[in-house]
Amino acid sequence: MAGRGERAPLLLIAAGGTGGHMFPAQALAEAMIAKGWRVKLSTDVRGARYAIAFPEQVVIEEISSATFARGGAAAKLAVPFRIAGGVLGAAGQMLRDRPTVIVGFGGYPTIPALSAATVLRIPRMIHEQNGVLGKVNTAFVSRVDAVACGTWPTALPTGVEGIHTGNPVRQAVLDRAGAGYIAPGDYPMSLLVIGGSQGARILSDVVPAAVAALPEALRIRLRVAHQAREEDAERAQAAYDAAGIKAEIEPFFTDIPRRLSEAQLVISRSGASSVADISVVGRPSILIPFAAATGDHQAANARGLSDAGAAIVIRESELDPAGLSGHIAAILGNPAKAEAMARAALSQGRPDATERLVEIVERLAAGIPAAQYKKGGA
Repeated sequence: MAGRGERAPLLLIAAGGTGGHMFPAQALAEAMIAKGWRVKLSTDVRGARYAIAFPEQVVIEEISSATFARGGAAAKLAVPFRIAGGVLGAAGQMLRDRPTVIVGFGGYPTIPALSAATVLRIPRMIHEQNGVLGKVNTAFVSRVDAVACGTWPTALPTGVEGIHTGNPVRQAVLDRAGAGYIAPGDYPMSLLVIGGSQGARILSDVVPAAVAALPEALRIRLRVAHQAREEDAERAQAAYDAAGIKAEIEPFFTDIPRRLSEAQLVISRSGASSVADISVVGRPSILIPFAAATGDHQAANARGLSDAGAAIVIRESELDPAGLSGHIAAILGNPAKAEAMARAALSQGRPDATERLVEIVERLAAGIPAAQYKKGGA
């Protein structure tokens, strides 16, 4: 906390325009404000849309950035100039109000802030949510003072050591952390299907057929909550109805933490946030990594739960109704196995991920070298 006549220390958070980058950034912002820090968010127009959920004390600075992945030839030619303009703008803002620490959460909008911080030698770190570094984090991983890893293990270049912080989860998930698990039995059971926003169509095609193929004694006790795209919802609902299965289908569930805590089994993509939620609450899962994920990072995200015996991982190319049905039956038909998977999932959770990030920020602010941090999965 700043003394009388002093300005509070400033944390500059740089994050790209996706929920995967912005949600952990928001968690850190909330924690640092509670500790008396000032917080600024450096992002682009897309990221600013997510920023409406940030605390009102956060100052949002929209910067110029760009990616070679979108747009035509003219847009791609303009990318270096837009990035250079963003770097100059970020440097100017830092000279006017110098940050104490800068944290990048990935995405192209983090390039200007991290570049300027490198030139101005401001303490800086990155947080990688996935088990494989994103393109921007790859560019800066050797140029920062600390590398926080949301997924463990995270593939890092030789000579770079990561600190396993975990991925921050929403307060609503923390409120259900370690919630008691009701093992499968001779009573109504809940199956939660959360496909995420990308590539979920295959789950709407395969999961209803897999559930329909379950033994009748198991099938009639099952209640399904299935998150599906609007264009897939009617088809999935018809499949469940034809099999006599009670299913609730929505494009987005606003109460995922509650549904997670009540589920006997979760079928999900293995995005970083989904894996973090599943492990913090502690539930058995069947994970189907999104095959088109950059660097196959969803497969890397699933590895920790798989190795711990908490999840069954099925590649998209190997996913079919009969095989999936067999896995569902093997878990829901074996209470001891389901309980063991739930405990294993909980062992992988990092409900203190935000606190771990806060600790690194405070150490950087105090000038403590990264070599003195706890490394790896400690």
